[in-house]
Amino acid sequence: TVLQYRWSLPLPPVLLISFSMQNFIAQGRVVNVSSNSRALKHLFTKIRDAKTPRVEFCTYANRLMTIISEEGLSYVNPQQVQVVTPTGSVFEGEAIDTESIVAVSIIRAGDSLLDCFTKIAPAAQIGKILIQRDEETRLPVLFYSKLPPLASKTVVLLDPMLATGGSAKAAIQVALDNGAKEENIIMFCVVCSPEGISCLMDAFPALRIVTGEIDAGLNDKAYIVPGLGDYGDRFYGTV
Repeated sequence: TVLQYRWSLPLPPVLLISFSMQNFIAQGRVVNVSSNSRALKHLFTKIRDAKTPRVEFCTYANRLMTIISEEGLSYVNPQQVQVVTPTGSVFEGEAIDTESIVAVSIIRAGDSLLDCFTKIAPAAQIGKILIQRDEETRLPVLFYSKLPPLASKTVVLLDPMLATGGSAKAAIQVALDNGAKEENIIMFCVVCSPEGISCLMDAFPALRIVTGEIDAGLNDKAYIVPGLGDYGDRFYGTV
């Protein structure tokens, strides 16, 4: 009875977000790569540091995005296969049909992640969507999209930063409008805010997200904190 009474009390928003993230992760809808990989910690430390120069930022970011891409690819419809090793032994493994994938970059920052992803999945087709957030209204504005047929494909949506979720939500809707199935869309990110994840999970229950890390939240300007600044500006040198 006491336990039930405690849970009936209103929970602070931070705790609600935390419980939501735990549920999404437990359900397999969100994969937080850093929770299972020690390799990401020092890479994130370098790219989060405001003093890191652009060349170093790109070097460490590319290493980080490659790890995230490899991890994320393992969730794209792996098929159980058997192979014979040079010793004549049978090995039970997995294979992924990368020809069934369409990698869709949310321009501009998404192109950096696209470059890493296509190096490990060169057979994937490529799509582009340009959506920018109006800094006054904080609403997404669609400028451009060019996509191959998506009806029978797995769509890997690429954007390093998931903040409010507005731009990603608009991009997912573009993919759906072009024939993609919600259950066949998986998003790869470097950093997500809990608010952005919740926004997408509420709007698209069948969506999956693979992210390097989940940060604390958004500040009053809707920037991810602790964050790492504007990813595109730091990667492309337009700070």
